[in-house]
Amino acid sequence: MFSNLRRLLKNRFGKKSNSTIEPDEIFLDSSNLPEFDTSQFEGRLERPISKRTFVLFAIVLFIVGGVGIGRLWFLQIENGEVYASYSENNRLHHSFLFAERGLLYDRNGEELAWNAPREGEAFSARLYSDVPGLSHLLGYVSLPQKDVYEKYYQNEYKALAGVERVFDEQLKGENGLKIVETNALGEVKSESVIEPPQDGESLTLSIDRDLTSRLHIAIKELADRAPFQGGAGAIMDVETGEVIALTSYPEYNSNTLSGNADQAAIDSYTTDARKVFLNRVVSGLYAPGSIIKPFIALGALNEGVISPEKEIVSTGSLRVPNPYVPNEFTVFRDWKAHGAVNLREALAVSSDVYFYQVGGGFENQKGIGIRNIEKYTRLFGFGEETGVAFGSEPKGVIPNPEWKAENFEDGTWRLGNTYHTAIGQYGFQTTPLQALRATAGLAHDGVLVTPTLLKGEQGRTEKIDLPPGYIEIVQAGMRDAVLFGTARGLNVPYTSVAAKTGTAEVGSQKRIVHSWVVGFFPYEKPRYAFVVLMEGGPETNTIGGVYIMRQTLDWLENNRREYLAK
Repeated sequence: MFSNLRRLLKNRFGKKSNSTIEPDEIFLDSSNLPEFDTSQFEGRLERPISKRTFVLFAIVLFIVGGVGIGRLWFLQIENGEVYASYSENNRLHHSFLFAERGLLYDRNGEELAWNAPREGEAFSARLYSDVPGLSHLLGYVSLPQKDVYEKYYQNEYKALAGVERVFDEQLKGENGLKIVETNALGEVKSESVIEPPQDGESLTLSIDRDLTSRLHIAIKELADRAPFQGGAGAIMDVETGEVIALTSYPEYNSNTLSGNADQAAIDSYTTDARKVFLNRVVSGLYAPGSIIKPFIALGALNEGVISPEKEIVSTGSLRVPNPYVPNEFTVFRDWKAHGAVNLREALAVSSDVYFYQVGGGFENQKGIGIRNIEKYTRLFGFGEETGVAFGSEPKGVIPNPEWKAENFEDGTWRLGNTYHTAIGQYGFQTTPLQALRATAGLAHDGVLVTPTLLKGEQGRTEKIDLPPGYIEIVQAGMRDAVLFGTARGLNVPYTSVAAKTGTAEVGSQKRIVHSWVVGFFPYEKPRYAFVVLMEGGPETNTIGGVYIMRQTLDWLENNRREYLAK
């Protein structure tokens, strides 16, 4: 048996192997098998690992080792500083130190906007005076905002409207930064300020808080009673451009919008058809009506189409013959029959027929024409921004042939278009702030000043090249309007007022009107100009801008007599 086994081993592992096994060897081995315990691997021959397997295994070990060493090099050497920083940041956290926003004061030192701590927050709440009428002026901010992970994605107060937005750079300041060290349990071990916050600059506005509020309340009460859709009013210094009152109705609540707590109130603002967010003084566009007549009068005087003394008769309408159809007339109505009026009287009683003729001409009376209507109204700032930089300020519209050709299918400019433009109708549109600036320029002998909202700041000025005598005649006509004309409600004993009223018809049925009044005081030495607009009231209403301004003047007499001094 053992000889057969040796021969088998020799054949298998010897230098020369014979793959052939003889049958008798098989039978011999099977009959002489030793009693090996195969479960213990007895009687089995171990086969060595092949060189190919060993080489493959060695290659795998080399690759794995190389990758490990390379990764270790990448982490420790190539990007060691980065990952060291990551590790450090796992225990060192940066946190904002929020700057306090600058405070806002009125011209008399009354607080208009301030900051108050919020429990559990790193930043203060922004709070505003609850005196009515200031919200469109002051505006509002959006507070810093966190995500669901308590990380700030908005790390500053975002100014969204009003003075807050106009003067944001001065008010906002600069946030600071601190480092907070925590342990593995997240407990704070230490804090260190690396950049202290720089608080914003506090500002004193040109606005008189209480005067603004009184003007607003008067507008609101009349708007709710008449009713009007809304209203606006403003008063400014004709020399410096300082705006001492500016208000718009209806208004929102600045505290509500900055706090974002009362969503129902916010929703009511956005769904209100009266456009609560519209600052009507700065951004509202309206047909000016007859408040444009003083500037047409200046144009007529300067172009020499009429003398101050010449009278034009108003019988209640102007009948213009149709050049193409005999015995047919186009009728342009006056608001009443005024009889014979000269320039001052025409301003005082607001004669439409007078301004139809000096604007567009009629029979022997020459008119200045649409080009000069545009020229003289633009001289006083209509059709352009005032420069106040107070949010969205539209330029407005002064109708002319090019404008009509662009906006109407029948773009032919006709005489009637000139007539209507001369009395502030047709497509004429202006903002109350433009009307205020123009009136201030008229009061200040042709010096236009840019409105400003900061106390003590001088607005930019520009001189209009017109003879002072012509301006004085127009000023006198506005004074006559107060003494015996359409603005008689402003004839008060404690100051002398000059004014011009306007009633602009709107809508296809002409049943809705805007009620205007512009003017200045004291007449002898003008210091302040004013504008009041009551928007979208019924045509039957007889109370409007003059009523509002009379209440405001009475309040000044009782509370701010320094504004009325001659």
